[in-house]
Amino acid sequence: MAKAIHAMLRVLDEPRSRAFYKTAFDLDLAERLDFDSFTLIYLSNPETGFEVELTVNKGRKEPYNLGDGYGHLAFSVDDLDAEHTRMTKAGLNPRDIVEFAPAGDVIARFFFVADPDGYQIEVLQRGGRYL
Repeated sequence: MAKAIHAMLRVLDEPRSRAFYKTAFDLDLAERLDFDSFTLIYLSNPETGFEVELTVNKGRKEPYNLGDGYGHLAFSVDDLDAEHTRMTKAGLNPRDIVEFAPAGDVIARFFFVADPDGYQIEVLQRGGRYL
């Protein structure tokens, strides 16, 4: 059986991106691999074995065009309201909390926050299928 291990995002500024992921999701450096033309930065936390891989292409100055194909990453949290408040106070500008109830019953509570390169990240209240 296959096991998901990481998602890769191309970023412009390693320190800025690492600071965001540390502040937003408590992701710490797991490994940093430096090559001639690019650097791979693996971030993780004790909650899961899944990692976020940041790729910095050396010499690139212009922002990446995320196009219309990128969707989002998702993180689940124990207390969505507290995380929203914490991220707001940290200046991360999360969007409003949404209660998703397509048939009348709430099946998900979440908000989105964008990283410094514009990648959208969904933050979900832990529960149901969102553990």
